Amino acid sequence: MTANQKSPKPLPKYIQLSELLIRDVDAGRLLDGERLPPEREMAKSLGTSIGTLRKALADLEKRGLLRRVQGSGNYIRKTGSPTGVYAMFRLELLSGGGLPTAEVIGLTYMEKPCDIPQFGAHTHATRIRRLRFLNDTAIAVEEIWLDGSMGKLSLEMLSDSLYQTYLKRLGFWISRAEDRVSVGTLPDWRPADFGATASTCGYIERQSWADAPHAIEFSRTWFDTSRAVYVQRLK
Repeated sequence: MTANQKSPKPLPKYIQLSELLIRDVDAGRLLDGERLPPEREMAKSLGTSIGTLRKALADLEKRGLLRRVQGSGNYIRKTGSPTGVYAMFRLELLSGGGLPTAEVIGLTYMEKPCDIPQFGAHTHATRIRRLRFLNDTAIAVEEIWLDGSMGKLSLEMLSDSLYQTYLKRLGFWISRAEDRVSVGTLPDWRPADFGATASTCGYIERQSWADAPHAIEFSRTWFDTSRAVYVQRLK
């Protein structure tokens, strides 16, 4: 099965807003104890409705990331470690943070090629190629290989957060990952308007684990260093 240039299902708008705020906290753009602007002012600046914003703030409060004081306002409560859907997504805008979204370039279930590291227990894998955005700015292309032992993915199953797709559609969660960051060159399958083939770029190889001793996912990401930076925060 193949697919071309289709957007996966977006997360609900209020979840997008709460995730954006979480990434701003992780990036240091919002500080522990900081008072957020009044809700009407904040909704206007974020281009959303009061109702949607309040659902996002309620989500943050439920996660223990917001303290609501009657008659005073909403205050950031920073925890010891990232808790968002995109906690393992390490790319940020140069100014910090940014809401990740994705556009699928192709999806294929195929035999694993010899040019990627060995992982998983199956001879086949689902290969997903995507263009990644932060706040609507294209910052990277990525190629993800999910071992066939974990199940098959279809285009209709995908959402902006692939790890949420794994959890909701295939019943497992990525519990840990190992990244190797270096310099690479853009692949020839990238969209024509995302740099020139073989242009120098940032490069990330990642192996990811669920509850098995062997990695079940391998991915590689090529990112534009003039638009994004890889960030790993130590707590």
